[in-house]
Amino acid sequence: MGLALLTTVNITLPSVSLAQKQPVRSTSSMATDYLLGGGDRIRVNVFEVPEYTGEYQVPPGGSINMPLIGSIPVSGLTTEQAADTIARKYARFLKRPLISVNLLSPRPINVFVAGEVTTPGAYTLRLEGGAGNNPGVQYPTVLAALTTAQGVTLAADVTQVQLRRKVGRSGEQTVSLNLKELTQTGRISQDITLRDGDTIVVPTATSLNVAEARNLFAANFAASQTAPRTVVVIGQVYRPGSYLVTTGSGGGAESSGGSGTAGAGGGLPTVMRSLQLAGGITSMADVRKIKLRRPTRIGTEQTIDINLWELLQSGDINQDIVVQDGDTIIIPTATDISAAEATQLATTTLSPTTIEVGVVGEVKRAGSVKLQPNSSLNQALLAAGGFNDGRASRGSVELIRLNSNGTVSKRPIKVDLAKGINDETNPILRNNDVVVVDRNTLAKTGDRVNTVAGPLGTILGIIRLFTGL
Repeated sequence: MGLALLTTVNITLPSVSLAQKQPVRSTSSMATDYLLGGGDRIRVNVFEVPEYTGEYQVPPGGSINMPLIGSIPVSGLTTEQAADTIARKYARFLKRPLISVNLLSPRPINVFVAGEVTTPGAYTLRLEGGAGNNPGVQYPTVLAALTTAQGVTLAADVTQVQLRRKVGRSGEQTVSLNLKELTQTGRISQDITLRDGDTIVVPTATSLNVAEARNLFAANFAASQTAPRTVVVIGQVYRPGSYLVTTGSGGGAESSGGSGTAGAGGGLPTVMRSLQLAGGITSMADVRKIKLRRPTRIGTEQTIDINLWELLQSGDINQDIVVQDGDTIIIPTATDISAAEATQLATTTLSPTTIEVGVVGEVKRAGSVKLQPNSSLNQALLAAGGFNDGRASRGSVELIRLNSNGTVSKRPIKVDLAKGINDETNPILRNNDVVVVDRNTLAKTGDRVNTVAGPLGTILGIIRLFTGL
């Protein structure tokens, strides 16, 4: 059966994002002129004076040492600005000096990636190609930087990615990039080439569209699809605990001590797979009010409301939320659940394949029986072969239950095999429940007689043996 979620989920977060922590000057376009810096290899041509022409590696200090004019600072200048600076210096010695500066080999680019990425931090990005004789230098782009930072998280707002760039020696320029538009239209203009010193900030989303979240998960600049993610599942599931969820075709794996791993294959690491790993929902689960708590890179927490009943009704598999490392899924206890809804839930992948219930006492096949989840007491009695004819107390049985808080409860149930599911005469059973069928009055009386008559009969037999009576 297909699954779906509510179309949009609101997330409560502080109004200040990472991109707003410092004042910046915003513009509609980004400065693209290359600025020289330490590590660049350049060629300075002094026309008609070949002895002054030469190649230079710009040192960390940013100044090159040229014949006759000495140290010339070029760091932070374009090649044209550097040529003008050198020309002014040579004007003291040469009449109308003609100077050109060519970039032969650009330095690696150092950028900083912050916000909703897997591993925020400073990165050095290599350039491909060259300049001068090979002008087809390929600069790393925003997407390359995000990929180097192991991709954006599922808590990211990719419609407002900020790129900050230094202008001159003290200015700063900022543009907002809509990477969602890039994935939808292929507009390369959204993937700006980077320059040394650029900062990329991926803000935290304040709302979540589940269909777009699925598309974000599949984007090449998102976090790894195959990387295992640790998810905690608590509440009304059969095995609450921490689980390692990966992509895979299996519904889950064996677990020990409340932990497990989903198998590898083609499935996505979603809420549904997480619940399957946790053994499925219990009969007391409120599938309409499930919550997913997701930590963000700015120290807050997103809270996402999930209505799995709507998932089952709408059949839109694209709406099943993909989980992220650190997520916590909470399955609350239902205050009321109808028999029809319980039966329907038992046939979905939200529930385990079977539960185990003990039926002991006066039934035809006493012992452990396997039942479909959300089965009733009457179904357990029938699975055990029904009442033991002539000995069973058919009017009432005892239901023993181990509660989630560690206590044990015991209550009598007045059995009515003609009734449907109801809490009084035919309640829904839980895993590890025990149903005790007692003896009727006649059977108890007969057992007491046999207990007394057993030794007495033996004595009378011995007397007959020796007396011949």
